[in-house]
Amino acid sequence: MEKKSSTKGQSAGSGFLFFIAGFVIASVFGWVIFPKILYSVNQQPIKFSHALEDHAELECENCHFFRDDGTYSGIPKLETCTECHEEVQGENPEEKKFVEQYVQKNKEVPWLRYQWQPDNVYFSHAAHLKVEKPLPCTTCHRDVKKEKIPPPVRINRLTGYHYSTMKMYVCEDCHAHKGANNACNVCHK
Repeated sequence: MEKKSSTKGQSAGSGFLFFIAGFVIASVFGWVIFPKILYSVNQQPIKFSHALEDHAELECENCHFFRDDGTYSGIPKLETCTECHEEVQGENPEEKKFVEQYVQKNKEVPWLRYQWQPDNVYFSHAAHLKVEKPLPCTTCHRDVKKEKIPPPVRINRLTGYHYSTMKMYVCEDCHAHKGANNACNVCHK
């Protein structure tokens, strides 16, 4: 009879080990492997440096501005860039690539977006910047003034949403903290 009880103890111990091994494998897959499979990693067409001296001295609004109708320009068009970069200035190979492949051919740069809101979300930059106490850009966006090379753009292969897309709970928390309206129809149309 003692052999049976020791067999029970061994099976209970090995069951616990299988549980731990399964838990570790599932955790590694869920937290490490699956996100690498789920998100495609894409590089910007030009390694644009916001950190270069001539760019870091500019304010965000110099390139990312409001149009006359109040809409936000977002990623600058080629004409905005060519105001300063009609010709190669210096030895930077990325600027040379930009001038030769885009400026000289009058072709827009196919920049990739880091944030893309779902179709059912309405977001107004004007509502957040043209107020008594405007929010700094870095409240919602990375501080790009230190970036010499743009980070990769990670896009969810299933949904098409970008990894950096603002999550609803972040907006709700900020609205609650600032005393702004948090009703669904403020952001969802």
